[in-house]
Amino acid sequence: MTFNPNAVRGFIIPSTDPHLSEYVAPHWESREWISGFTGSAGTAVILKDQAGLWTDSRYFLQAEEQLEGSGITLYKEMLPGVPSIPEFICQHLRPGESISIDGKMFSAYQVEEMQKELAAHNLRVDIFGDPLKTIWEDRPPMPLAPAFIYDIQYAGTSCTEKVAQIRSELTKKNSYALLLPTLDEIAWVLNLRGSDVHCNPVVTSYLLICQDQLIYFISPEKVTPEVAAYLKEQQVELRDYDEIETYLHRFEGESILVDPKKTNYAVYSSIQPQCRIIRGESPVALLKAIRNKQEIAGIHAAMQRDGVALVKFLKWLEEAVPSETVTELSVDQQLHEFRAAQPLYKGESFDTIAGYRAHGAIVHYSATPESNATLHPEGFLLLDSGAQYMDGTTDITRTIALGELTEEEKTDYTLILKGTSALAMAKFPAGTRGAQLDVLARMPIWSRGMNFLHGTGHGVGHFLNVHEGPQSIRMNENPVALQPGMVTSNEPGVYKAGSHGVRIENLTLVCKDKEGMFGEYFKFETITLCPICKKGIIKEMLTREEIEWLNNYHQTVYNKLSPDLSTAEKNWLQEATFPL
Repeated sequence: MTFNPNAVRGFIIPSTDPHLSEYVAPHWESREWISGFTGSAGTAVILKDQAGLWTDSRYFLQAEEQLEGSGITLYKEMLPGVPSIPEFICQHLRPGESISIDGKMFSAYQVEEMQKELAAHNLRVDIFGDPLKTIWEDRPPMPLAPAFIYDIQYAGTSCTEKVAQIRSELTKKNSYALLLPTLDEIAWVLNLRGSDVHCNPVVTSYLLICQDQLIYFISPEKVTPEVAAYLKEQQVELRDYDEIETYLHRFEGESILVDPKKTNYAVYSSIQPQCRIIRGESPVALLKAIRNKQEIAGIHAAMQRDGVALVKFLKWLEEAVPSETVTELSVDQQLHEFRAAQPLYKGESFDTIAGYRAHGAIVHYSATPESNATLHPEGFLLLDSGAQYMDGTTDITRTIALGELTEEEKTDYTLILKGTSALAMAKFPAGTRGAQLDVLARMPIWSRGMNFLHGTGHGVGHFLNVHEGPQSIRMNENPVALQPGMVTSNEPGVYKAGSHGVRIENLTLVCKDKEGMFGEYFKFETITLCPICKKGIIKEMLTREEIEWLNNYHQTVYNKLSPDLSTAEKNWLQEATFPL
């Protein structure tokens, strides 16, 4: 349908791309361009006479600051009395009118649900193309950086083996083909990586896996001779990225498995009507989430190098803060330099969050030259960072006491440590879901009438996206059980606007524990290696088991990192990990 501005009563602009990615290439940063809000999650609704932006608790404070004076109202998701986007539309459009969307930017499931909700109020969803195509001047081009091969020494399993596994799963589902629009899943299957998305080494593309062929939709500019030869060896047929809808419209396969929650509406709607669509989850997400032996060895090695860099940084920070010349931005730069000196380093896994004092309460704070705070020997620095190494992806948060703390800061810090250790020590039977364990991390702050609205744990990719599923640990239900080989974060926090924020985050590996009543039991191995700041701890608030967990963790950190440190760095680490 041709885009007709005169027929539009409003437009919804989300934060995603045609692959429904969390982080997107600059070409698709439409919501950021239209609103000025730079957070990774948010949806703008633009009506004739007003506009709103919906985002989650990670970005409440940031969005308030960035939307000020824009004429765009902030709607804080999950808070009582805040209307959902469909509710807002129903309140402000008249019966018979329609709201417009770009069909490539919403999943088929989202569109279907929106259509149902709005139809009850005699409202429609109109599917248009990209509304910013003609009005966004100097728009960044489509990402065309070349893809590269991810070596088997890091991947652990060949593309051929992975495709065989997937085809076996398709046979079980009585499906001839699987459509993969999700960039991290495609990268994992083909053992390819790229640089299309900042901090996420993925390749903008689509993949169609059939029982007897593989069709890869990718811009020709991205395929080097080496990659072309590799893909030919893997029996992958190349098609242009823009051909996906035309190809699916002519597709002659009798059935195709499609996840309507991960496939954009335009692509989903283009599938040949005679082809039987099997709606369901891609088997790739779970196959990818369970690390093989080589990947597990790699993430351990990456964590060790990352830990060495972090110790060097923390020692530097402790010595530099009294000079009162260190800023949030210089912290970011210094940490980058220590990490970049490590073997196999490929960049950050996300933009570093270095929030001093009140900035620590902005969950996904990003320092700018205007907001850049100078650090003083008092209060907390919340530092959330991560790196991409060829053999693994890291993600760690430490809340660091730079000097004198208030009793409230110490109490909050100790409560979060209690939550971190409780989840880290969990033992649970096979079949347990993350939502069943989430309470362990939250109970210490719940008991004081506090909470955090982000998830407690997310999956992490292997030299891939720092946020990946299908597993998670959070309050809302997720049917995916935790299984050995899965990597998840453990990151409770508490945030007090205008004062401080506290978060402690380690990555954990789900491991087998032992046989127990009614079957197998699992546990978490904390794989992040970095001391947890002891200066904010009120020891009397900790149980014997919590103190023992911290001391054992610190002993592991010292044993694994000290061989790669100088004498001065070893001495610093010995003090930082000395038993509580």
